[in-house]
Amino acid sequence: MADMERNGRPLSPHLQVYRWQMSMFSSILNRITGNALIAGGLLIVWWLVAAATSERYFNFVDWIATSWIGDLVLLGSVWALWYHALAGLRHLIWDTGRGLDIATANRLGWAALGGSVVLTAITALLA
Repeated sequence: MADMERNGRPLSPHLQVYRWQMSMFSSILNRITGNALIAGGLLIVWWLVAAATSERYFNFVDWIATSWIGDLVLLGSVWALWYHALAGLRHLIWDTGRGLDIATANRLGWAALGGSVVLTAITALLA
């Protein structure tokens, strides 16, 4: 391997080099929400398994699922689902070759974030 001159700079760009942008934030948030959906899914599966197991076990799991922490996990899962869906639509728009300029990409990112909050509030009010 060739001898490289080290001058204190990183070998490749990373988060300390780049200025945060909406497309960067929305990409990271899309990955986080995709993985966070697992927590809500596991809580729902646990609740369904408990319902099939016994009344005593179901009462215990139902108590957890309907407690403030369970409500918070499920509300967060609803928001994550809405955000992930809207970010997916944004990617579908990009797949057509539209919205790739910086201004439109920023607007689509903000629209996905704002839309997910509004749709979560509507879902919470209707549920």
